[in-house]
Amino acid sequence: MDDDQLERLASNNPAMTVPTSCTLTMTPSSRRPQEAVVDRPPVDDVISEEHVSDPALNITTSTSNSYQPESKYDKGWRRIVRNFSPAWFTPTMGTGVVSLLLIAIPFQTDWLYWLSVVFFVLNLILFTLASVISMLRYTLYPEIWSVMIHDPNNSLFLATAPMGFATLIGSFISLCCPYWGNWATTLAWILWMIDSIASFAVSVSLSFILISQTYLQSLDRITAVQLLPIAATIVASGQGAKAAHALIHYTSPPRPDAALGTLLTSYVMWGMSTPFALVTLVIYYQRLAVHKLPSREIIVSSFLPLGPLGMGGWTIMYLGAQARDILPLVPPFLSHVDSAADMLYLLGIFIALIMWAFGTVWFVYALAAIYSCGSFPFNMGWWGFTFPLGVFALSTMQLGVGFPSLFFRVLGTVFGVLVTLLWAVVFSATVRGAVKGTLFYAPCLKNLPRKGRHGACVEGVGKQGDLEKGA
Repeated sequence: MDDDQLERLASNNPAMTVPTSCTLTMTPSSRRPQEAVVDRPPVDDVISEEHVSDPALNITTSTSNSYQPESKYDKGWRRIVRNFSPAWFTPTMGTGVVSLLLIAIPFQTDWLYWLSVVFFVLNLILFTLASVISMLRYTLYPEIWSVMIHDPNNSLFLATAPMGFATLIGSFISLCCPYWGNWATTLAWILWMIDSIASFAVSVSLSFILISQTYLQSLDRITAVQLLPIAATIVASGQGAKAAHALIHYTSPPRPDAALGTLLTSYVMWGMSTPFALVTLVIYYQRLAVHKLPSREIIVSSFLPLGPLGMGGWTIMYLGAQARDILPLVPPFLSHVDSAADMLYLLGIFIALIMWAFGTVWFVYALAAIYSCGSFPFNMGWWGFTFPLGVFALSTMQLGVGFPSLFFRVLGTVFGVLVTLLWAVVFSATVRGAVKGTLFYAPCLKNLPRKGRHGACVEGVGKQGDLEKGA
């Protein structure tokens, strides 16, 4: 694979983490002879450095005739903060879903409960750390936000922040609200509302930014990462069902009106996002049919379709279960429909079964893609294993509870154990990569406007915040 192809892969998927020391430089002499040369505006004289940035391709090409010393932004804590892309919230999603799996396993023991508490605390630490570093990034270097948000690929990972936060809320409701009562339930309800607003904003804004770009996005550059903003709203609706359950069972007295409002809002969010995810899957399948499987560096993204399908199935099933508990407590609502609560419950189970079956097809495709690919390098995209497979396991367990079915309960438990082991592998590799510094790479930084002599590009020059000047 030559330099041009590697550069294209790196810009196509921000989860592909290339070490800074291995950053690619494309020079005119390294281009293949058969490639067409892009017309550039004429220059008046020869400059020491040339910088061309194409936002449509998310590629920055630079040639330099003189040695460029390493700046302070390429080492130490500044390098970590500047390259701390939103993709670093994916470990919080993977860790959070393991905690939810350990809570939901049908064959419960005391040690499983305490292990889920350990994962909840670890997830809280990871989310807090990622949030603090992200705030430092956009406070010290505010110009990065504009470049990142307009990047057609890197911006999609903003959805991982509300999804990671939603897993924290779900674990908090299951582990803390039964023991801490009213105040904990109220806190979880408020946090869920904040997460729902953030998820809705991310889903709508990022989707609009994608369709409102002034350049064309070719079909071969479409990846399953496009599902991330849509999945954020599905995850929020699922945790809304848990919040509605807590408002009935963990407060004294119960709050059925608040629970009904939460339930209806969750149904609306599910209806906004799940059909949208199915439409996106159609586009993604067309991309696979025309341009075949993704490259080995991003082959893990083949598992991402399991996210909205698994979480969507679990959510609609859990919403139906809560509707059966809540609707009888609010007599005027749907009182003219006989057995409305039971209808919603049964409808949820069979919609979840259909989505689970559709997810099974994509699961087989993903396994076949991984097998055909052989070995592939580790990068942050490996966290695409954990969360999609985790929510698919949750959907499988919930089907076992809803029917009830021993087959689905056992299969869901097996999936849960495998996801936990997979989490251990990915987490240990992530820690090693973070310690070595090889995982801190944000492709969108190449598009930062940097000015120097004769309009050339100089690393680290630009508008910096007051905090950075002080530092």
